[in-house]
Amino acid sequence: MDASNLLKDIRLMPVVTIEQVDQAVPLAEALLAAGIGAIEVTLRTEQALAAMQKIAAEVPGILLGAGSVRNVQQFAQIREAGCAFAVSPGATDALLQAAELPYVPGAATASECLRLLEYGYTLQKFFPAEASGGIKAIKSLAAPLPEVRFCPTGGINAQLAPDYLAVEAIACIGGSWFVSDAHIAAGDFAAIEQSARAAVELALG
Repeated sequence: MDASNLLKDIRLMPVVTIEQVDQAVPLAEALLAAGIGAIEVTLRTEQALAAMQKIAAEVPGILLGAGSVRNVQQFAQIREAGCAFAVSPGATDALLQAAELPYVPGAATASECLRLLEYGYTLQKFFPAEASGGIKAIKSLAAPLPEVRFCPTGGINAQLAPDYLAVEAIACIGGSWFVSDAHIAAGDFAAIEQSARAAVELALG
């Protein structure tokens, strides 16, 4: 299920990894207070699903997504946890056929983009963005693939963000530069809110 409509108003996607469940709600609240409307919680820790459940229950104002979706079983798990969308670094036939909620599959080559288009996915994650050629690569792909809108993630920082968002083919960008792991670990959510506000101002104007 293509996620274009669901995420049409999202321009800046925080990609976060949560190690402790009690970090989830204050983190989501800080991002929401900074003006960020969505959060992608990666499935990289044992606490990820429980963290998603907490955010879905206690911070309903933020659009909750699951990142690093790697197998079919995870679709049911994240849906039950309250997620509104899913994101993967790549894509397989099994994942594309089993997606039970709005989905942003990944692509980094023209062939991969075409394959996703065949499945009806016009919003595609471009990953790893900087390592795969960054803005130049996206512009090169967008020329013969005008249907595709990209959400690049990977290696984007505060300096690069405005240039990425200036590209017509880019719908949104994902990043973690404004969601410091050190601040999360220290419980300094005020600092995260401040960094997120700066990111919104820098990237979105």
